[in-house]
Amino acid sequence: MSQHLRLPEILDIARRDGRVSVEALAGHFNVTVQTIRRDLAELADAGKLERVHGGAVMPSTVANIGYEDRRGLNDAAKAAIAERCVKDIPNGCSIFLNIGTSTEAVARALLRHRDIMVLTNNMNVANILVDNPACEIIVVGGLLRRSDGGLVGTVTIKAIREFKFDLAVIGCSALDEDGDMMDFDIQEVGVSQTIIAHARQTFLVADRSKFLRRAPARIGSLQQVDTFYTEQVPPQRVVAACDGWNTQLVVARSI
Repeated sequence: MSQHLRLPEILDIARRDGRVSVEALAGHFNVTVQTIRRDLAELADAGKLERVHGGAVMPSTVANIGYEDRRGLNDAAKAAIAERCVKDIPNGCSIFLNIGTSTEAVARALLRHRDIMVLTNNMNVANILVDNPACEIIVVGGLLRRSDGGLVGTVTIKAIREFKFDLAVIGCSALDEDGDMMDFDIQEVGVSQTIIAHARQTFLVADRSKFLRRAPARIGSLQQVDTFYTEQVPPQRVVAACDGWNTQLVVARSI
């Protein structure tokens, strides 16, 4: 079966089951796993599916995909973005890292930094940075979201308001062509807005998958961000918006 016939059927299976796997599709179509990976990549590039470890899922505008699936989504790109981002983070500063797999990649890239204080509402970030003895870790309180180790809600917001940090490194679930940072959880949005308000500088880390996604809740604008790190040039409207707002755009090279 040719690719132009396989792709609609792959989408039909994904709509029916919510998820497709590379191995199952290879068996279903009697083709190689490499062929299916190319099919899924094309569908993902068109914004029709989202790649996850071992397969793909249907994109959603109202609910985020699961944490374990997000961990396997564009992980090489996230690592490249994180390594580039931390080059602009000096030793001896205070940093807030919010919820997300991209900020967790930044935490791993910070393991070589010295004399830093990291504040976070992400339990995974705290656990990663335990391995850096030269990092002081402050976990702000709040309601624990068991699905991904995030702390959210009014208690988290009140705790963040007690601080003013040198730098916030934040992620988002989606980035639309108006230059708006979007998310799925309204409680998490309130926390992210508070983080931005209490940072002297704000960095956004977001890989190319965020350009194709839609989410219902608005965090804020790239106008509020000092530097935006990604691994692929964003849509032209976003590039133009960054230019107009003096938001520095940094495209990381793959590692």
